[in-house]
Amino acid sequence: MSPVTDATASEIDTLREAVAEAGALVMRYFGQDPETWDKPGEGPVSEADLAANDLLRARLCGAFPHHGWLSEESADDEARLSCERVWIVDPIDGTRAFIDGQKEFTVCAALAVRGMIVAGAVLNPAKDEYFFAVRGKGATRNGIRLDAGPVPSFGDAGILSRRSVLDAAKWQGAAPTGRHGYVNSIAYRVCKVATDRWDAAIALNTLSEWDLAAAQIVLEEAGGRMTDRAGGSIRYNSPDTHVRGVVAAMEPLHGDIVSRLVPAETKGL
Repeated sequence: MSPVTDATASEIDTLREAVAEAGALVMRYFGQDPETWDKPGEGPVSEADLAANDLLRARLCGAFPHHGWLSEESADDEARLSCERVWIVDPIDGTRAFIDGQKEFTVCAALAVRGMIVAGAVLNPAKDEYFFAVRGKGATRNGIRLDAGPVPSFGDAGILSRRSVLDAAKWQGAAPTGRHGYVNSIAYRVCKVATDRWDAAIALNTLSEWDLAAAQIVLEEAGGRMTDRAGGSIRYNSPDTHVRGVVAAMEPLHGDIVSRLVPAETKGL
């Protein structure tokens, strides 16, 4: 096995167990009115976010002390840029839903090797849904292999997104008119596409690597494709961790969506 493109058995097992443990920890706070506060310009955070972050860092970096670390709830350390292998973590994706008692949040962690995600875990502990994927070995939900099937045409596609994504001004030609839904965690939205429940997940706002890393490999190993809103590939462990929107779907729907979106530079979209 190549150390460049593959996750080791030890890394896979540690990732799987650490995220499961973090999910159990988070559930001890869920619905119990945890302490919360706002991060300026970034939205809410809770004591559960920090507790899960500490647990994941202890388990993942404790087992692999030479791996880099990138997490929403840790100060960024540029030392990660010199690491070939980096853990990318969002202790709770969908913190607002978590605080509001909605079962739409996930615990996410992934391993990047030279900018490519090679293993990822997305756990919704409130719904007991555990998505896991390893590059070249497929994706599963609760141990059952995921293999997303054929998708409908653009006009009939079921889209998970904010309602504003469907505004006519954001599309060249007609906007999608199929089923629409939304859940707070972008990682959960992408994983729902991997299960055939939905056809595409679209976000046009700026996201961060930790929002997407684990979910991307789940979708790709289920047969789908995920890019930024312009169709560009996402490279992880970058100096700038921002990602300008995301389109996640099966082909040919993915390409159809990208080609129909108005470019981000147009009218400030």
